[in-house]
Amino acid sequence: MSEQNNFKPYIPAEKVTPEITVTSVIMGILLSVVFGAANAYLGLRVGMTVSASIPAAVIAMGVIRVIMRKNSILESNFVQTVGSAGESVAAGAIFTLPALFLWAAEGKMDKPGIVEITLIALLGGLLGVFFMVPLRNALIVREHNTLPYPEGTACAEVMLAGEEGGANASTVFAGLGLAAIFKFVIDGLKAVPSEVSLRVKGFAGEIGTQIYPAVFSVGYICGPRISSYMFAGGLVSWCVLIPAIVLFGESLILYPGTAPIGEIFAADGAGGIWGTYIRYIGAGALACGGIISLIKSLPLIVRTFRDAIKSMKGGIGGGQLRTEQDINMKIIFAAIAVCTLLVWLVPAIPVSLLGAVIVVIFGFFFATVSSRMVGLVGSSNNPVSGMAIATLLIATLILKATGDGGTHGMQAAIAIGSIICIVAAIAGDTSQDLKTGFLLGATPKKQQYGEVIGVVASALAIGGTLYLLDSAWGFGTDELAAPQATLMKMIIEGVMEANLPWGLVFIGVFLALAVEIMGIPVLPFAIGVYLPVQLNACIMVGGIVRLVFDRMKKEENVKKNIISDGILFCSGMIAGEGLVGILLALLAVFGVGELIDISGLLNLPTTVSNIASLVVFALLVLCVLKFTIWKKRK
Repeated sequence: MSEQNNFKPYIPAEKVTPEITVTSVIMGILLSVVFGAANAYLGLRVGMTVSASIPAAVIAMGVIRVIMRKNSILESNFVQTVGSAGESVAAGAIFTLPALFLWAAEGKMDKPGIVEITLIALLGGLLGVFFMVPLRNALIVREHNTLPYPEGTACAEVMLAGEEGGANASTVFAGLGLAAIFKFVIDGLKAVPSEVSLRVKGFAGEIGTQIYPAVFSVGYICGPRISSYMFAGGLVSWCVLIPAIVLFGESLILYPGTAPIGEIFAADGAGGIWGTYIRYIGAGALACGGIISLIKSLPLIVRTFRDAIKSMKGGIGGGQLRTEQDINMKIIFAAIAVCTLLVWLVPAIPVSLLGAVIVVIFGFFFATVSSRMVGLVGSSNNPVSGMAIATLLIATLILKATGDGGTHGMQAAIAIGSIICIVAAIAGDTSQDLKTGFLLGATPKKQQYGEVIGVVASALAIGGTLYLLDSAWGFGTDELAAPQATLMKMIIEGVMEANLPWGLVFIGVFLALAVEIMGIPVLPFAIGVYLPVQLNACIMVGGIVRLVFDRMKKEENVKKNIISDGILFCSGMIAGEGLVGILLALLAVFGVGELIDISGLLNLPTTVSNIASLVVFALLVLCVLKFTIWKKRK
């Protein structure tokens, strides 16, 4: 007897209510594309993405329950199931695929086609869903009391508190609209500078802050601890490493630089030193952090895989009750076989039969690991980047050893790494969504169809999104740093061509090891080392606001509601800025961006423009307070 027979979901198995409807499918697809595009933009800027499940659920409830006056919680759940898939596909894609654009910019290969990007995202996403389906009964049902799935459970709780759906949805939409206005003023009209920096004469270091809503929101959602680790990494790189490089090497020409360090600093300031040297140190720290997180998780990974396979032997679900029905396993295994053949045979994907085999073996292993680990520690602590780094290293070594080197081998390695990264991200997202459905009483089979719909929609959109962002600003630039993709590129080049500045990389590696020995989480610190300090400082401000909320002396339920409103408002701000970022990219590509730029007309002195930027940032923080601690509550 399965544990599901003892657990009673919110909607009983005997009761049938609408789930897959025209409304839920259309809304889910729209939210999948919207949150996919917004998270792609955010991830390329700051190297982190945020979960779309709760904001998607809240928006769905606001529309279905309040506007359409339908009392259908499972319909809203289907919307969030489809909508959240876009964020996971985007995360897997932007962590790897921009490396192909970076190589194209260097003249090493042609740009990847939109068809290639779409197929890689589509096959990775579908495999992630299909690998997870046989694990549902083992992980979601049988281990209901041992695997909490934090995000999935939180999403179910938000939906069960559906009486406040309209108010909560309005908070998300308010964040979206206000962030859109701020973003358009800052980067569209360019009425104020996007960042403020402070420099001290005689000291090569630099400190400052950006004023972007989405960057602030990352800090609020991640909380003060993660924000402080990122800010500490930024301080080390911009106020310790950069001044040291300038101080000791002013007259030296050090690879990969082509001019004396003093000249680079005179021409471009601290940013020039960061772009030439610090990014390699940051990449070394990031790679070390990813591998450390994987090594620390190895016992759990081995135990997870063993337990999941053992549980599968006890049955794969598919019972007669509505809440026990999965997609037919014959269809699942046939679909996995077809996807594997397509990875090998489709000309647009540069992967050999050996590469396809690597995809299946690593894909199933990491999908299993990801599905169980998000149940234990949540999606934010899932070492997807570590899994991708390990896969890339092994795949690149195998490809080089079997004679598949050079440009084709580099393309194949990125394609394999991309598919595995998307597989792991989608498997984790699918697990959280199925947990939500299990608690609410959804039909698993219908949710699995929803995941497939979300994957297809977001895969069709991600290629155009990447092309648009690359055309507007380019990857690896100040606007779109693409930290993970740059790291993946460096790893593959290091194996294939052995041309990395290893001295800088090893400085980053040992810096990460020192931080790990001190008991500080390496990955957020390493991302902080890699990214500009101004961006880290903006994240830190969001973390400080969250810290203030966490320490308020109010009743526990009041404080919980305030913090929850802040998360919803900030989720809306991330979506709003991401969408306007895509719009501005379109305007830049068509040459309209320069026409709406009023910075030349204003021509403010530097001091005045910096004060104006800080005033705009203060207004942004006041907006957050307006919809949280100053919000009128019933």
